[in-house]
Amino acid sequence: MHFLHRLLRLPDSRLKRGIRACLFALFIGYGLPAAHLPVYAGGVLEYQVKAAFIYNFIAFTQWPDTSGPTINLCVYGEDFFGSEIDKLQNKSVDKRHINIARIGNPEKLTDCQVIFFSKSVSGSLSSLLINLPNRPILTLADGPNAISHGIMINMSLVNEKIIFEINLGIVRQSGLDISSKLLQLATKVHQ
Repeated sequence: MHFLHRLLRLPDSRLKRGIRACLFALFIGYGLPAAHLPVYAGGVLEYQVKAAFIYNFIAFTQWPDTSGPTINLCVYGEDFFGSEIDKLQNKSVDKRHINIARIGNPEKLTDCQVIFFSKSVSGSLSSLLINLPNRPILTLADGPNAISHGIMINMSLVNEKIIFEINLGIVRQSGLDISSKLLQLATKVHQ
């Protein structure tokens, strides 16, 4: 334990990212409730797990240096999270703090670094995303076929477990960089 503490205090950020990536992989593989408990559709546990996934998606995404000290995580559409997403408020990721906002006006989406599009707006995803091309905004959803509409990461409930797929082509066009560790955990990576 002392050795791990000393490693984490080292100034090399690549080493820290590597250690966090390994811890994330262990967390997803062994510690995440979805790996061991049933996740009931529409239940609190489902959105508790999705909130944990969202935090890790943020932690394993690199934004351009011009993105500022705050990560604005916006929820657009019907909020199925309840207070679960609020638990991410003020959590830090690489010296940046997460700010949670519920957005009702699509014109405000450009103020966000991360947008979670609720399944309640899955029918209008294409028109919402048309104003966000090539911007460093991580787009997330849990709607059917969201990847085909241009979402970067889509979560699904399959056999009582949360899985996710990544649209790497859209991620790269936006100027974001997703950790290879996260890509390995995706059920499917679209180019």
